[in-house]
Amino acid sequence: MRKEEKEVVINSIAEQLNNNPNFYLADTSELNAEQTSRLRRLCFNSNIQLVVVKNTLLRKAMEQTGKDYNDLYNVLKGATSVMFSENGNAPAKLIKEFRKTSDKPVLKGAYIEESTYVGEHQLDFLISIKSKNELLGEIIGLLQSPAKNVIGALQSGGHKLSGILETLSERSAS
Repeated sequence: MRKEEKEVVINSIAEQLNNNPNFYLADTSELNAEQTSRLRRLCFNSNIQLVVVKNTLLRKAMEQTGKDYNDLYNVLKGATSVMFSENGNAPAKLIKEFRKTSDKPVLKGAYIEESTYVGEHQLDFLISIKSKNELLGEIIGLLQSPAKNVIGALQSGGHKLSGILETLSERSAS
């Protein structure tokens, strides 16, 4: 690959790193053609972009972004695939599901919303991470709950109050 071609690849990867707040680094070596095709299909169906890159080009792209990827540089050995996703836990779930039938891919590291996770042992934790939208939904639900309780109490209290007033007016009329 010529220097100009490498620059194009580095710039392309750097752009993807800047545009995606979440990515996973995985070892997909030793997957046969059928397994690789199945993995790519699962990624496509899960809205995950799978890219196989050379470690040196990936490192240069990471350095070019200006973000702190220092902890991930040590895992850039052997075959590396990058999984880009809008949802922080989607690649972890996909890896876990795929590994029910295969030993690979192996999680090398992940970068989720400006936090770095290194090592295969992080996979279960990454599965449990909630996306920003999931967290916002939970917060909205928690905020709505007290308001619903107040409205319910006011509505039921209004019925009781009108009932008491009606009873008192009936007594005074008789």
